[in-house]
Amino acid sequence: MSKFENLQKDMIAAMKARDKARKDAISSVISDIKKVAIDSGNRDNIGDDLVDQVILKSLKTVKEQIDTCPDDRAELKAEYQFRYDVINEYAPAMMSEDEIKAFLNEKFADVIATKNKGAIMKEIMPALKGKADGKVINMIVAELCK
Repeated sequence: MSKFENLQKDMIAAMKARDKARKDAISSVISDIKKVAIDSGNRDNIGDDLVDQVILKSLKTVKEQIDTCPDDRAELKAEYQFRYDVINEYAPAMMSEDEIKAFLNEKFADVIATKNKGAIMKEIMPALKGKADGKVINMIVAELCK
């Protein structure tokens, strides 16, 4: 079963359980996935990589909503946090710092040897897109360039 089908199944289960908040969170992600699929021209065949990409983008958006929400709006902040938690259940597992370091040393040792941070980032970001947090990658590359 693909991730997209799994999302649809979970949304139906939330509807049957009358869990409106969970259904809304999942349906917004499904809507975003369909929109991106239509834009990219593969509406009938939605792959797991596309689903992961949209989920990560949705997570980032909701995290920004949580961070920018005023503290006196506790109910809104709680709603955003719930949405974040639901979407996070479907997010792909991110690589840890140690896994990123091992990956870089194994696959990109020659590029890292140049100590040119811009060139290193340009080479490794496509390989790690959707697998690791960009901020963590940036921090590790800065450390390796010292």
